[in-house]
Amino acid sequence: MSNSIDSNTLNQLGLAPRGPEKPRDKLGQEDFMRLMITQLRNQDPFSPMESGEFLGQLAQFGTVSGIEDMRKSFEGLSGAIAGNQTLQAAGLVDRQVLVPAREGWLPPDGKLAGAVEVPPGAGNVTVGVYDMTGRLVTTVPLPDSAGGRVAFEWNGDVAGGSASPGFYELRATGSVSGQSMELDLLVSGRVESVSVGERNGALKLTVAGLGVVDFGQVRGIG
Repeated sequence: MSNSIDSNTLNQLGLAPRGPEKPRDKLGQEDFMRLMITQLRNQDPFSPMESGEFLGQLAQFGTVSGIEDMRKSFEGLSGAIAGNQTLQAAGLVDRQVLVPAREGWLPPDGKLAGAVEVPPGAGNVTVGVYDMTGRLVTTVPLPDSAGGRVAFEWNGDVAGGSASPGFYELRATGSVSGQSMELDLLVSGRVESVSVGERNGALKLTVAGLGVVDFGQVRGIG
């Protein structure tokens, strides 16, 4: 003799197993359709709901559901892109990067290096090196070029000796059409570490002598 109880008996007794409860603060598609059917049954027979109105509400529900699905897809894609960028940026550690800056660090027994964005036709391009009081320490001339990014470096040599290690202000100038003008300058530094911003997830690099810079500021990688 079987001791099993069929599902109908359990249903009548209210003991049938229940599926996972749906969140009470969300309206699913089945709930929406149930509400629409109830609305149709209880509509005013003298002023029935237009089929277009019904379809419009149904389309709105479909649009909201589609937007939610799209948002989740974009969140997943954004997370994947951010993870990939972080992995790529991690490979920059110990490499040299070029970043727009107005000052640079002269390390002991090292060089302060960078590049100048030279417009076509510019001549007499130099990089002036100033101490932090604004006094001119030396001038580094750049070779003539047809324009573009021209590298420079300074090993600390000055008239009568060597400059002390530390921070120095840099100014690049050149003559364009007979007029002296300041030029865009990039400073080179070694990437010490990579981090991700807590608020916006932006990649940030800690660069020796330059501090923390946004990854989007990098103009060149060596």
